[in-house]
Amino acid sequence: MVEFTRRKLMATSVAASLGASVATTASAQEDGDTPHAPHVRGELKRFSSTALGAEVTGPFVFEDGTPLYSVQHPSRENPGPYAEAGIGYFSGFRFTMNGESDEFDELSTPQTNEERGVVRGGGGGFTYLAHGHDPINGGSEELGVVQTPDGVNITSATGSTPDGEAVNFAGTQYGDAAYNPDCNQFVATDDDGTEGYLFTNWENSPGNVSRIPISCVDGEWEADLEHAINIANTEAFREIGGTRINCYGDLSPWNTMLSSEENYAHPRVTPMATAGEIVETGSGKGLTGAAQFWNRPNPSAIQEAVDGYYGDDAWSVQGSWALTGVEFLAYYLGADPIDQGGDESATTPIADVYPNPYDYGYHVDIREPTADTPEPVKYYVMGRASWEAPDVQSDLKTVYGCSDGVNKGIYKFVADRKITCYDDPMALSGTLYAPLVTNAAAARGGSPADVPLEIDWIPMAHGSNAEIAGWIETYDDVTQADYLEAHSDWNEGDEVTEEIMEEADREVIENGNRNYVTNEEIVEWASQYESEGYDGVDDELRKVPFLETRAAAKEIGATIEFRKAEGVDSVDGAGPGDYVYFGISELNEGMADDDGEIRLDRVDGGIVYRGRLDEEYDVSTLEPVIVGPDATDPADVADDALINVDNVYVMDDGRVLCCEDAAQLGRSYSNDCLYVYTPEEVRGNGTGSDAGAADGDDDEADDGDDGDDGNDDQDARRGVGPAVPSRTSPARPLR
Repeated sequence: MVEFTRRKLMATSVAASLGASVATTASAQEDGDTPHAPHVRGELKRFSSTALGAEVTGPFVFEDGTPLYSVQHPSRENPGPYAEAGIGYFSGFRFTMNGESDEFDELSTPQTNEERGVVRGGGGGFTYLAHGHDPINGGSEELGVVQTPDGVNITSATGSTPDGEAVNFAGTQYGDAAYNPDCNQFVATDDDGTEGYLFTNWENSPGNVSRIPISCVDGEWEADLEHAINIANTEAFREIGGTRINCYGDLSPWNTMLSSEENYAHPRVTPMATAGEIVETGSGKGLTGAAQFWNRPNPSAIQEAVDGYYGDDAWSVQGSWALTGVEFLAYYLGADPIDQGGDESATTPIADVYPNPYDYGYHVDIREPTADTPEPVKYYVMGRASWEAPDVQSDLKTVYGCSDGVNKGIYKFVADRKITCYDDPMALSGTLYAPLVTNAAAARGGSPADVPLEIDWIPMAHGSNAEIAGWIETYDDVTQADYLEAHSDWNEGDEVTEEIMEEADREVIENGNRNYVTNEEIVEWASQYESEGYDGVDDELRKVPFLETRAAAKEIGATIEFRKAEGVDSVDGAGPGDYVYFGISELNEGMADDDGEIRLDRVDGGIVYRGRLDEEYDVSTLEPVIVGPDATDPADVADDALINVDNVYVMDDGRVLCCEDAAQLGRSYSNDCLYVYTPEEVRGNGTGSDAGAADGDDDEADDGDDGDDGNDDQDARRGVGPAVPSRTSPARPLR
């Protein structure tokens, strides 16, 4: 059934005839493996190297051109402030927004231990605004630290601070508390963009978004930590179940923080498997993923258990490592603490309060950003994944998103009306799309530098936020006790023996977790999708593509092969002719094997694609513009190449900040860096809005009256119609 569906989809697509489309620059290198790896179409210039052990995350550029980013999980051995996670800006430096990177000298690679242990920049000096664990909110909280409903900090042994903070809970935690700051977005409250709130993601489980009042006086930024808050500790956040693994995000066109949940634990099948294979073979052995063990007692120990049960036939349970911290999420919601420290023998179930898995893996809009208590809204209708970022287009309807991990996807959502037109965000409705790569060249192999990806967007489902919230609610109140009762002979009050655990685990592996959406429901949805179309399936099955987005996309043959899609962004106010940039951290696994629609040569250093928006804000071709090095490349090649791109951030002049989450490959140093990419066509333009038209193609819409079709925002970029806010325009109501 799956293969028939894929053939049907492919028959409706037009394959592109492709040749080499990228120009080799002076910086391009080749070796005996993948040609044109590394490769840059344009200019790539190193601006900063972060402290040893830290990722460059959460880049942001203020209205005056001052850059800021987070120092995420630095080495505890670094000197002074660089041993602690935090957020800082480059004092005394400003990007000039002239389309040229001549305002700074390219930073040298870090050569000494002193250089490796600090944050360095090509201009200005890195100045911290705040560190994780700083006292905030009148001393009642610590920056980045989530609390239980009664105000106890949720920390573990690995989450202790260097000064010996007390350990409050035993158990597994996804990252040390307050050690993983990520996305930063600034919501201005004045016309000059010099006062407002800095919103920061904290990539933990439970997840968090902090809000810090900041202001700029005489060119220097200051943080008011006394009045900063962790939004996760508000009742409004707890009412939506909280969040987990808040990674990258964006500033919405309506000036709110969009925080993305990178819920790595959502895979229900291994990278190339489908739910249909499990149903067909009658067993999930070798195929089952982490999502099926969400409510298992001590869920993160499932890999150790599978290894013991199956020996040489054991497999990697995709996403199982990201089940760490689920029990802490239960404590955040009010469960009584139980020691589930990851040891396989810790099997006492949490039976009172437990998180609903379908509450996590969404884009979260922090509405009313300047209110005493901001109001978080989860966009269930945009799909459930391990999101890195959303990118909302200026039609205010089209949203692109990247799901991080092995054999994941890039997705598109199109709202029925402008998102700002919905007085109640729960009424937001629209269509969720998955990609299908259609060009034969992508399946024949070859260098990724030479093969753009042609994409058709497959409509998966139409629904509303309120509908999906109702479906999710039916899975509330499922606990770890239910895992045992549904899949073994255990009854509440019985001892949980090793035999009981094995019985329950094997039953879930063989026949699926009966507490949640079943494999059979996914297969039946796909069957009806094939025969009746996405809008013709039974009402009770319409939940499937929203709650099990990746599994549903796989079942209908969509291209879910992308390896670590970690960033997506476009210039503010982008319209037809402009570009959306997609960062793919590694091009391997599903993108470089012998199956599926993508079979390119392996480039472990990753790739940056871009797609040009058409009149409908659709992207149909992903053009490679930066290709990383091969893993075999020596230091004289790898030292100056972009490796494992993570966040991408398009500045107002069309240049792109590219952050690294690097495996280092053949480098002579072990620091992640921040690069500035200047596309060929924007050099010296001083604007990003003309980037798409620089090659002479006339992709712009006419300057006439577009009515309510979304093009009034495109008119504004050209100087007519209502103004499109910049990233630092003052916060304003949605209506």
